[in-house]
Amino acid sequence: MRVHGSSSRRARLTVVAGIVAVLLTGCTPDDGPGPVPGPSVTTATAEPSEPAETSTPAPAPEPGLVVVPEVRVDVTEVATGLPAPWGLAALADGTLLVSLRDERRLVVVDPATGAVEPVTGPGADDLRDGTVARGESGLLGVAVGPEGGAAPGEVFVYRTADGGNEVLRGTLAGRELSALTPVLQGIPAASTHDGGRLGFGPDGYLYVTTGDAQQRGAAQDAGALNGKTLRLTVDGDPAPGNPDPASPVWSLGHRNVQGVGWDVTGRMLASEFGQDTFDELNVVVPGGNYGWPEVEGVGGTQAGFVDPVATWATSDASPSGLAVTREGAYLAGLRGRTLWRVPFASPDGGTSADAFGAPQAMLTDRGRLRAVLVDPATPLGDDGSSVLYVLTNNTDGRGDPRDGDDRLLRVAVTPTG
Repeated sequence: MRVHGSSSRRARLTVVAGIVAVLLTGCTPDDGPGPVPGPSVTTATAEPSEPAETSTPAPAPEPGLVVVPEVRVDVTEVATGLPAPWGLAALADGTLLVSLRDERRLVVVDPATGAVEPVTGPGADDLRDGTVARGESGLLGVAVGPEGGAAPGEVFVYRTADGGNEVLRGTLAGRELSALTPVLQGIPAASTHDGGRLGFGPDGYLYVTTGDAQQRGAAQDAGALNGKTLRLTVDGDPAPGNPDPASPVWSLGHRNVQGVGWDVTGRMLASEFGQDTFDELNVVVPGGNYGWPEVEGVGGTQAGFVDPVATWATSDASPSGLAVTREGAYLAGLRGRTLWRVPFASPDGGTSADAFGAPQAMLTDRGRLRAVLVDPATPLGDDGSSVLYVLTNNTDGRGDPRDGDDRLLRVAVTPTG
């Protein structure tokens, strides 16, 4: 366990349908001060609705990326009544682990039946008693340890405590969570800009996203943990291969990253809240500096910063969770109340905007969206089809709750051409 102390682009993919200039302060909530109208985007391209006899055949190549210009989505409601859900992860038995930010609880949802069961045990007691929920902080990201890289049943959580944000781990047996042990502590916390997403990369290491915690300059400070993506072993040590072998920092210059995912080639993507102008989708490279607070959106390459591959007006997105399939990236929009799809434009991947198509809006009738997850039980189709799970987020004090909110949705994605 580690305790850390304080310490103009050629191809701009910008969705600016009905931009309203919003002047925000450094501590303004990323996803809006309260209930806001949905985005003025009205166009949604996807809506709900013989080898030689003497030789051994070569193995089939690994599935790669596919270029799918448009898709259809079909939505099924899985579970209701989830208060301010935040984190979403798949357990080995096919159920889903969900964190409830403000209630400081974990629940398990059975997607086959919709049943919601509370997680109990000493770890659950610790989460309830030791988590501080205020503003955007509380019980945030969850992740399940990868096979062979962690103990069976091991889960990881990101929460806000009195001493700052921290990553903990415990073992989930059935619905009982063991006592929690620290992985990383001392991440600066604030009532906004806490990051909080956890994910295991294809390399088996744990990635952690942090916000600037209202300390703008910290994002450019390589010695600070806030405003970064971090890469760790399950014990909290800097992972082998990090840019600085003694540091967990993988990338810097971030304002508030709340989504992270990888495509089948291993390319890492992250969704990030902007402040006054642009939200971002970034391809994250080791040691990359993404510019905050010196630049927001595109235009930073001359200064050595990495430009995003897609941007949105902050009123149209406020992207939290992120999921990546064979054909594109999906971002859960809070303020924009939209599931944004950014299709891949090249089967070979790439780190520039040319490797991505224009963003497409879908799921615009469900309110605020917090998290999105690829269903691991449904293989990604050769044609680009997939199944996603999406969490709405209308009960966090900034949405317009409807009866039954918040919801877990199953979203089937099917290519249309």
